[in-house]
Amino acid sequence: NQFHAVCMDTYPPIFYMNDISRMVVRIVHAYNAWAGEIRAAYTFDAGPNAVLYTLDQYVVEVGALMKHYFPETGALSDYINNAEYTEKVQKFSLSPELLEATDKTGRVPASGDVKQFYYTKSGPGPQTLSMEESNLDPKTGLNTYQP
Repeated sequence: NQFHAVCMDTYPPIFYMNDISRMVVRIVHAYNAWAGEIRAAYTFDAGPNAVLYTLDQYVVEVGALMKHYFPETGALSDYINNAEYTEKVQKFSLSPELLEATDKTGRVPASGDVKQFYYTKSGPGPQTLSMEESNLDPKTGLNTYQP
């Protein structure tokens, strides 16, 4: 949030986020408040595109919540990139209390504001590579990759 506040406070102001970005933020905050804990977090790429983080145990609920407020305009298979995840999101029933809490954000479900959902997982984390696999010179730190 601080990065975007600094961008807006510059002259001329820099606007990375748009109204939909800010609505995603409000929904995530309302979701976390309803849950009584932080279940989802957000960041943004160098533009208005939200990236949401959550644990496996909440990923379907978060997806169903976002799909509720930002439904697809066409084929669902073109909207969410993972068929197995899509099926789970479709079958998930959101708690009426959760919807009551998130409705207070002012968002009325409307399609067309979000182009696509991408479901992915984090990679394996840091790994030690052998010198044959590495593309950095250990003495200089420079890239040694040659296409």
